[in-house]
Amino acid sequence: MDEETTAAHGSATIAQLLQDVKCAKDNLVELTRALVRIPTETPTSDTTEAVRLVANELADLRDVEVRTITAKEPIRNLVAKVHGSKPGKRLVLNGHLDTYPVGDADSWSDDPFSANIREGRLYGRGSSDMKGGLACLIYVFRTLAGMRDLWTGELCLTLAGDEETMGVLGSRYLLETCVEARGDAMLNADVGSPKVPRIGEKGMIWIDVRASGRPAHGAHVHMGENAIDILRTAMDALSGLTSLHVNPPQEVAQTINSAKPVSEPLGGAGEAEVLGSITVNFGTIAGGHSANLVPDWAKASADIRLPMGVSVAEIEKEICRCLALRPGIQFDIVRRYEPTWTSPSEPIVDAILDACGTVLGGAPRANMRVGASDARLFRAEGIPSVVCGLTPHNLGGPDEYVDISELVDVTQIHLLAALDYLTNR
Repeated sequence: MDEETTAAHGSATIAQLLQDVKCAKDNLVELTRALVRIPTETPTSDTTEAVRLVANELADLRDVEVRTITAKEPIRNLVAKVHGSKPGKRLVLNGHLDTYPVGDADSWSDDPFSANIREGRLYGRGSSDMKGGLACLIYVFRTLAGMRDLWTGELCLTLAGDEETMGVLGSRYLLETCVEARGDAMLNADVGSPKVPRIGEKGMIWIDVRASGRPAHGAHVHMGENAIDILRTAMDALSGLTSLHVNPPQEVAQTINSAKPVSEPLGGAGEAEVLGSITVNFGTIAGGHSANLVPDWAKASADIRLPMGVSVAEIEKEICRCLALRPGIQFDIVRRYEPTWTSPSEPIVDAILDACGTVLGGAPRANMRVGASDARLFRAEGIPSVVCGLTPHNLGGPDEYVDISELVDVTQIHLLAALDYLTNR
């Protein structure tokens, strides 16, 4: 077969695949609804029924291995594997089964697990983050398992039960214990936007700060030491971390700047600045016993995000410089991870951008991601990884929903990117 004939055959195959996804819209919707109707809130991240549902969805596939892998009940993970026509690269499709808590169910318009549909929107906890994305990945896996003569290598589906609490018992456990999770590249359908695939994430440090004072009556402030005042000075010192100079790799800075015209209308004005700088957010603060008493205790917790170009060790050194010698102050760093990055020159990035362009038109732009995802765990292991998912609406709040039309778009994108990577890259 000459090159012209091969190209024409490939175009016909792609056109048919895209049409097949459109025809499967109702199936994608029903699978998403079935997943949403199974509560998998964190805590407790009980994914037992969700794993059973996905395993049943894959049960009819020929020569596909499906396993349940569990570090701690009831947090279950699912791994499925299928081989292509001959040996080659391993591509991992990764997603998470757990969701944020519902919160106040009375603030929802409908039952949070009803998966109701109104005006082209599918509502429910986890509909966008990320059970709609899971439906997309399951469809891609099923489709490629049915056409394995057209691609080489290995395709693995890894669905984790512990992402919202940083993935220790989910994707990290799979990366530590399951060879199938350690692919040559990874695609993830977590929330974001199909217009801006995300190829990097900021690092993070969580810190708890405690202040001790000396109690006294509020009218006799000269007799006490105010722990809240002591804490405020420590908080001011930590907030000063935002002024530290950051020198990101040129490739990262160029990517953020190039993506800004497309990314900021979706992610909010100021996103580019946040992606390239250190941020400090105090999420909780407490202290004292009564307004008329000098408080003898106070505490606060902060979320510090690190851009590419600065390490956890460098920021921890600065934290110690700011706080270690302050009288009445103690602190603990309770969680940490480094910023991660996949170069835009990686084949998997080319594959996803080509797919986005084919499905959506225009010139899609890759960018960093403000929030965290399990992709950081794969990148930390040297696995090039891309996140491309549904646009979240009311993420983490009442009436979370996903646009049904985007279910089709994201499925088409992941299908084309996976096939491209396993045949051409």
